[in-house]
Amino acid sequence: MAHRGPDDAGFWWSADTAESSPAVLAHRRLAVLDPTPAGRQPMVTADGRWVLAYNGELYNDAELRQQLRLTGTRFRTTCDTETVLAAIERWGAAAFSKFRGMFAIAAIDTRERKLLLARDPLGVKPLYVARTKTDSGDPVLAFASEVRALFELPLVDPRPDPITIGSFMTTIRPTLGRRTMFADVRTLMPGEVQEVDWGSPGLGARSTSMWDDADEPGDASPDEIRHELRRSVVAHLRSDVRVCLLLSGGLDSAAIAREAAPALSPLMTFCAGADASPDLPEARSFARELGADHREAIVTKDRFVTRWPEMIAQTGVPLSTPNEVAIDAIARSLKLAGNTVTLSGEGADELFAGYDIPMRLAYEFAGSGDPDGGRFHVESNQWTPLDTLGSIFISGSIDADACAHETLATYRETWRRASEGTPADDPLRAHRRFHRMANLPNLLRRLDSATMLSSVEGRTPFADWRIARLAERLPTSALFDPTINAADRPATKLALREAYRDDLPASILTRPKASFPVPFEQWIEPMGTMLRTSVFARDTFSPAAVEAVASRPRELWNLAWPMMNLALWGDHWWGGGVDLGRLGSVSGAESESPKVSA
Repeated sequence: MAHRGPDDAGFWWSADTAESSPAVLAHRRLAVLDPTPAGRQPMVTADGRWVLAYNGELYNDAELRQQLRLTGTRFRTTCDTETVLAAIERWGAAAFSKFRGMFAIAAIDTRERKLLLARDPLGVKPLYVARTKTDSGDPVLAFASEVRALFELPLVDPRPDPITIGSFMTTIRPTLGRRTMFADVRTLMPGEVQEVDWGSPGLGARSTSMWDDADEPGDASPDEIRHELRRSVVAHLRSDVRVCLLLSGGLDSAAIAREAAPALSPLMTFCAGADASPDLPEARSFARELGADHREAIVTKDRFVTRWPEMIAQTGVPLSTPNEVAIDAIARSLKLAGNTVTLSGEGADELFAGYDIPMRLAYEFAGSGDPDGGRFHVESNQWTPLDTLGSIFISGSIDADACAHETLATYRETWRRASEGTPADDPLRAHRRFHRMANLPNLLRRLDSATMLSSVEGRTPFADWRIARLAERLPTSALFDPTINAADRPATKLALREAYRDDLPASILTRPKASFPVPFEQWIEPMGTMLRTSVFARDTFSPAAVEAVASRPRELWNLAWPMMNLALWGDHWWGGGVDLGRLGSVSGAESESPKVSA
C-alpha cells in the first residue's frame, strides 16, 4: 500500500506463513492524526497476527474506540490507524461497514493466510490491484492507492489497455468499471471488499460490497439533512494539523463553510479560477461575510498548458477534466499557506440531484419507455460518439467496435444495479444512483489525485457514508422539479436549498451550478503542435483526426481534450512507441467471474 506523503515510511515483511508467498507491505505517510512516530505504518497487532496499511481517515474514530474499549481493547496512540487495526482484529471484514470515513485498506491475517482489501463506499480513496507471475510461474498480487506505485515493482509492467483508451475518448474517465488505463491493473469498486486466499495456488479472491447491507428506510426532511451535514462536517474537521476550506461561491461549499466556520480559527478559505471566473467574486463576498482569510489561486493560460502535462507525468494517468489543473493550483496555494487538510463540496451534486441538464434529460428518458439506461448515460454525456471511434483510431491500433461494446456493456451493468429495487413511482431515483455509482468516483479520484500532488488531504463531508444513505432515502420530488424554469430559479437540490434557506445569501441559493471553471477551449491551441509530433498519437490516431484537431482545436474541443490527454499520457509512458494491436483489443476483459474481481 503506498500513497504520496512527505513523511516516514514503514515496511513489514514475512516469509514464515507461506514459503513461496512472502508478503510485503509498505506505506508512505501523510501524517494528519497523531503525527508522532507512534502512528507509523504498517501497524501490527500485539500478537503479530494482523498487519495493516491504510490510506485515509476514520471519522467515527471516537465512537468505535468506545465500542472497542468495552470489549477490552487498550489503545497506545491517538491515531485512527490503530482504531482501524483494532476493529479488523475484533470483527474481521465486518469492520469495514462500521467505518465512517474515506479509506483504501490492506490488512493481512498471518494466521489464516488471508489478505483483506477494502475501498470506502463512495470511492473517495482509490485502490488499484495488479496480478502477474514470477519467472517461475508463481502468482503475484500487488496493490497500491496510487497506480504509479505498482510500476515500481519489477514484475508489473505499464502496458496500455486498448479498451479503456477507446472508452476514454467517449467518457473522459480513466477507468471503465474495474478496468484502468493499464492492461494489468484493476481498481476496486467503491464499497468493495476483496478477501484474497493467500495460501491458495492462484491467490483466489472473493468480493463483497458494503452497499449490499445498505438500507433505505423512511424519508428525510430538510432539517434532518442539515443536522446530518453538520455532524459530517464536525467529524471531517478532526485533525492534528491545520484545516482550511475550498470555497467556490456555490451552494455546496458555502453550506460546508457555514457549518465549519465556528470551529476553525483561523478560518482560511481558498478559491481557484481564471481571471473572469464567476466563482471568484461570489466566493470573495461570502468569505467576507464569514470573516475568513480568503486566498485566490488564479489559473492562467500559461499555467494551464504547463501544469497539464506535468500532472499527467506525476500521476501516471490522463486528466479527466480541465478543472484538475484548477484543483492543483488551489492545493498548492493552501499548502504554501500552511494547511495540510481541506474540506471540499464534492459529492452534493451526485447525491442530491444537482445537475440540471442531466436530470432533465433523465426525466425525458424516463418518459420515453426506453429500457436501455446504460446507452442513455453513455450518449447523454459523450465527448466522442461511440459510432465515430472507427474514424478516430488508426487501423490496427484500437478495435473501435470492441471499445464500444465493452463501454456499453459496463454502463448497462451499472444501470442494472442502479435500477434494482427502485420504486415504480420514482424512476429518476435510478438515475441518481447511477450518478453516485459512475460519476462520483471519478470526481473524487480527481480531487484526491490533484490535492495529494501537494501532500494535501482533500476531505468531502457530502461524499460520506451516512450522508449518501440519507440521500438514497429521499424521493426525487424532494430534490428536483422538472416543471421549474431554471432561468427563473434552480430546479435542483431543492431539499438542500431549503435546509439553508435562512442561513445562506440569496445569491448563493439561486446561483446556477459552476465548478472551478477554466476556459480550456480557448487555451489548447498551443497543444496542436504537440499532437502532430506525438509518437503515441502517430501510432494510435488516424492522420485525418490528428490534422483536424491540431488545426482546429478550439472548434473541435470535444475531440481535442481526450486526444491530447491520451497523447501526453502515452508519450510519457511509451515515448518510443507501443504496438497496441499486438496487445489485443480485449486485454484483461471483464468476462471473469465477478467473484474474482482483481
